[in-house]
Amino acid sequence: MSKFNLVSIVGARPNFMKLAPLYDKLKDDCAHTIIHTGQHYDYELSQIFFEDFELPKPTYNLEIGSGSQGYQVAEMIKGIELLLDKNKYDLAIVYGDTNSTFAGAFASVKSNIPVAHVEAGLRSYDRRMPEEINRILTDNLSNLLFASTNTAAKNLQKENIFGHVIETGDLSVEVINHFSQKSTKSNIISILGLAEKSYVLFTMHRAENTTMKESLISIIQVFTQLQEFTIVFPMHPRTRNILKNYNLYNLILDCKNVKVINPVGYTDFVNLMKNASKIVTDSGGVQKEAYLLSVPCITIRKNTEWIETVEEGWNILTDTNTDLIVKYVKSWLPTNTNIKPIFGDGTTSELIRNEIMKKLG
Repeated sequence: MSKFNLVSIVGARPNFMKLAPLYDKLKDDCAHTIIHTGQHYDYELSQIFFEDFELPKPTYNLEIGSGSQGYQVAEMIKGIELLLDKNKYDLAIVYGDTNSTFAGAFASVKSNIPVAHVEAGLRSYDRRMPEEINRILTDNLSNLLFASTNTAAKNLQKENIFGHVIETGDLSVEVINHFSQKSTKSNIISILGLAEKSYVLFTMHRAENTTMKESLISIIQVFTQLQEFTIVFPMHPRTRNILKNYNLYNLILDCKNVKVINPVGYTDFVNLMKNASKIVTDSGGVQKEAYLLSVPCITIRKNTEWIETVEEGWNILTDTNTDLIVKYVKSWLPTNTNIKPIFGDGTTSELIRNEIMKKLG
């Protein structure tokens, strides 16, 4: 019988990815409940990730679904608190910066359960981002704060955070190492009729971009000015719906150089990333993964929480400025070919496991 009882609270793709290696490391020491809030509920954004990462079916699924920020967080807190009050947990673990992350931390604290935050201390210093608010609030509620980078650890120290800060490296190193090998079995490139390094991979889902019609129009102009480039665009369902509401979706479909596809599982997505000539994205996770895969990244944001990737010369910030995006897709390549281990040496799950056992012991 396991000595300790843990609960992981997840709800979106980035959470599932961080849970997987840690779940594997803790399974011999602890009973581990998974609460899925249902923040991401489409097969392409949820179930396929549990299958890809060989995670067990969530113990509970709250099936919260879509809604405004406030509604979604409130419903999550209500549902999580009911489950926490029915069970006795020694520690709650939350991951990243989604609404599920903050809701899980808040409900746990209110239920007198200590909280561990995986990927703590990230800061973009842009409060327009819902994720930034989630990070700040979650960090201030957490007892154990696992920082992915030295910058993240320093951010927490500057803020005089109450909890215990440990610099662990990032779980993505282990995840990318595993899936880079696994992705050799993916046939997504041939299905799409592509050759290696013959296309640009594009992703966009952040609220500060997708809710602004001007930003979406800027991106469509990018596509029209890059006719000589094949662009692969796995489109988030929310982004698709917003484009349709603005009557812009057909303008993208009219761009013959753009292959709009549904979101894909992580094995296929890693294959798309590592074989792209460049990646254009507003995703924090993709910036990090691009660096680990040695693929130049153009970030369509004004700032980034992964500042190290910019400092190392593999990531460049353009916001949604059409001219800058087009310029860097056409002409920019990193001059620094040395990929430093800024995200750790691939032992993060072991370090986090040891710190959790120390805390519980």
